[in-house]
Amino acid sequence: MPQPVVENIRRGIEELRGRILDDYLKILSVPAVNPSMGGEGEYRRAELIETLLKNNYGLDVERFDAEDERVKEGLRPNIVSIIEGEEKRRLWIVAHLDTVPEGDRSLWETDPFKPLLKDGKIIARGAEDNGQGVISAILAAALFKHLKIKPKLTLGVALVSDEEAGSDYGINHLIKQGVFREKDLVIVPDYGDPEGKTIEIAEKSILWLKIKTRGVQTHASTPHKGLNAHRVGMRFATELDAALHEKYSAYDQLFDPPTSTFEPTKKEANIENVNTIPGTDVLYFDCRILPQYHLDEVLETVRRAADSYGRLYGAGIEVEEAMRFDAPPPTSPDSEVVRRLRKALKLSRGVEAEVKGIGGGTCAAHFRRAGLEAAVWSTIDLTAHQPNEYCWVENILKDAEVFALAAMLE
Repeated sequence: MPQPVVENIRRGIEELRGRILDDYLKILSVPAVNPSMGGEGEYRRAELIETLLKNNYGLDVERFDAEDERVKEGLRPNIVSIIEGEEKRRLWIVAHLDTVPEGDRSLWETDPFKPLLKDGKIIARGAEDNGQGVISAILAAALFKHLKIKPKLTLGVALVSDEEAGSDYGINHLIKQGVFREKDLVIVPDYGDPEGKTIEIAEKSILWLKIKTRGVQTHASTPHKGLNAHRVGMRFATELDAALHEKYSAYDQLFDPPTSTFEPTKKEANIENVNTIPGTDVLYFDCRILPQYHLDEVLETVRRAADSYGRLYGAGIEVEEAMRFDAPPPTSPDSEVVRRLRKALKLSRGVEAEVKGIGGGTCAAHFRRAGLEAAVWSTIDLTAHQPNEYCWVENILKDAEVFALAAMLE
C-alpha cells in the first residue's frame, strides 16, 4: 500500500480527533449496564449513538432491535452502519454497547458514569470494555466519509447489545436476521494487550454453575436441631474447586491462561439475621474450560460429586447451568482476517502480531459457530470489570487506523 494512503488516513484521524473524543465522553456518560446484572440496558446509549452517527458523521444507520420485556423500552438495540467499498464482501468491526455494573463505588477514584479525561486516559465504567472498540469502529467508518474515499472491502460496523450476558439479544439476534454473509470477515475489538501484538483466534468453553444446598433452618443457639446449609455449601465448594482442577488439568499453550479455570464467584444472600442457621445456600462457579473437554462430561462430574456430598451430610445439593457456551472451532492462524490484521499492524506500527486463545468470552465465538472468520484484537491495558477502568486516547485513534487499513488492503 502506498505511504500517501497511510498518511491520508492519519490526517483524517487528526481532523476528527476533537469531535470523536467529545462524542465518546457523551456516550460513556449514559449508563448501559446489562439488565441481567440489574441495569437498565443499552437503549438510551444506542439512541444517542444513532443520533451522533447521522448528524456528526453523515453515516447511514439501520437498527435491528431485539424484544426484551425486562427493560423499560421493551427493546435491546443493535446498530449497523455500512460503508460501501470496491468489493461487496464485508469486513465487520463488531463492538458491544452493554457494560457490567460499577461494583464497589468506594474503590473508584471518580464517578464511574461521569467519564474523566485525564493525562491521556479516559476513566469510566465501559471505557475499555467495550467503549474503546465502539468509538474506534465509529472513527474508522467516519474516516472514509470524511476523506471521501472508498475502502477495498465494504466496511460494516455493528454495535450490539447483551455481550456481557450471552449475546442472545445482540450477535445471535443479528445472525438470525441474516445481517452477516457467508464470506464476511469479522474483527472484534474486545481483547488485546498494551502493544497491540495479540490476535485472539480461540476461546474456551464457558460454564456458569448455580449450586443450591438445602439443609434445615433453625435458631443459631440450637444447631443440633437443624442442618447448616451454608457450612455444607462452603465445604462442598472448596472440595469441588480442588477436584475440578485436579481432574481437568490439561495444559494448552495457545491459551492464556493455558489451563481450565474453575472460580467460585457470586454468593446469594441466605438469611438476613445473624442468629439463624440458614436452610438454603446458593453460590456460583464461573468455569472456563479448554475445548478438549466436553461440558456434558464436566457437568456429570459436578452432579455426581453433589449427590455424593449431599448424602454424606444429609443435605440436598442441586446443580444448574446458569449459562453455557461450548467453544466452537478456532479461527485459523492463516485465515484472511488474521492476515489482514497482521499486514495492517505491520504497516501501521511495525508490529509482528502473534495469535493466542483466551478464557474470556467475546462476540467472536458466535461468529465462529456460524462459520465466519473472526479475530479479536485491540490495544488495551486489560482493565475491564475493574474499578477505575480506563482506556488511552491514543489507542482509540491508533486502533481506528488499523481497522481502516485492514479494509483498504488488497
